[in-house]
Amino acid sequence: MIYQEKTIETIPVGPLGLIPLASCWELGKKVDRWLVEWRHERESEHKSTIAFAGYQRDSYIVEAKTPRFGSGEGKGTIDSSVRGDDLYIMVDVCNYNLTYTVCGMKNHMSPDDHFQDLKRVIAAAAGKARRINVIMPFLYESRQHKRSNRESLDCALALQELTHMGVENIITFDAHDPRVQNAIPLRGFETVQCTYQFIKYLLKAETSLQIDADHMMVISPDEGGMGRAVYFANVLGLDMGMFYKRRDYTRIVNGRNPIVAHEFLGSSVEGKDVLIIDDMISSGESMLDVAKELKRRKARKVFICSTFGLFTNGLEKFDEYYHNGLIDRILTTNLVYQTPELLSRPYYINVDMSKYIALIIDNLNHDDSLSELLNPTSRINRLLARYRGQE
Repeated sequence: MIYQEKTIETIPVGPLGLIPLASCWELGKKVDRWLVEWRHERESEHKSTIAFAGYQRDSYIVEAKTPRFGSGEGKGTIDSSVRGDDLYIMVDVCNYNLTYTVCGMKNHMSPDDHFQDLKRVIAAAAGKARRINVIMPFLYESRQHKRSNRESLDCALALQELTHMGVENIITFDAHDPRVQNAIPLRGFETVQCTYQFIKYLLKAETSLQIDADHMMVISPDEGGMGRAVYFANVLGLDMGMFYKRRDYTRIVNGRNPIVAHEFLGSSVEGKDVLIIDDMISSGESMLDVAKELKRRKARKVFICSTFGLFTNGLEKFDEYYHNGLIDRILTTNLVYQTPELLSRPYYINVDMSKYIALIIDNLNHDDSLSELLNPTSRINRLLARYRGQE
C-alpha cells in the first residue's frame, strides 16, 4: 500500500531504528527524511498509546561507527540504546570510495570489509534489539551464487552467517540469482525489482516516446536476464528480443571465457527505440557490444537500464559511445556508490530509490504485507495512462 493510502491497522513491531553504515550514509539520510515526513503527517487515534512510543521523531537514525585500529582491525559501536528496537541496517558493499589505514598505508574498502563491518554492528546490538533487518541493495557475493567444480559458495554462506547472528529479514534488490534464498528457507528474504522507478524516470526525461509494439522494444543482453525483460515487455505492452553470448571455451581471459560474438534472437529493431535491461553494469563491455549491435540493426534510440552501475573500467568507453550516437541514455539507481563524474554526465539519469526503501521499512515495521509494494503493475499502468494523456 502506498503511503498516501496507508492506514494504521497494526502496532509497530518496536520503535523504529535506522542504521545506515558509512557506505550507505547519503541514501540512509534520504530514507530517514521520507519516514519522518510520513509519520508526522499520519493520523491515528492510537498514536498516543504506549505501543506507539517514539513513533514520531525528528530522526530515526541510530548512530553507529566502525572505527579501525592502526593494524587494520576494526570494531563496531552503537552510540545509543537499541533495546527493544526494530532495527534496519543499511550497507552498500560496493562503495569503494571509503578508505582506512593499515600500518600507514591507505586501503580502499572492499565488499569483504563492508560485510565485516555489517557483522560488527549486528554484534554491537548484542541481542538487545527486538528485531534486526538488513537492507543490502547489492547482495554480497551474489555473483558467486552457484558451484562449478571445486568452488566456494560465498553468497549462501554469507546469508547463513547473517541469520545465525539473529537477522530476521534480508532485503536486497534485483539479486543476480534469487534462488540463493534457498540457503535460508526459514528467514525473510526479498529481492526487489526497480521496474516502476526505471519507467518513471525514463518517461520524465524522454517526453516524446511512443510506447507501443510498433515503436519500442525491450532487449535482454543475455539469457540470464530473460525474466526481467519479459516482465518489462509485458507491463509496457512491447515485444522483446534477446542476445546470447557466443564464447570461446578453449581460452580463459581474466577468469572467464572470452565472448566471441553476440547473437540476436527476436524481430526487427529497425526504426524502434530499444530498452536494454540488466541487473548490473560491471565493466559495461557486454552492454556496449549489445548497443553497437542494435545500432547496426538500425535501432533509433538506445536506452540502457541497470539496477547497479558499477562502471569498474571507468566511463571513457560510455562517453565515446554517447558521442558517436550509439547510446542515448543510461539509467542506474543510487543503491550503490555513484561517482561525481558519473552524476555529471549528460546521458546519465539517476534513479532515486530512497522513497521505495522507506515504504518497505514502514510496512515491515508495522508487519504489513509487502506484496502490493513488490508488484508495481497497477502503478505502472497509472503512470503510462498519464504519460499518454489518458488521465
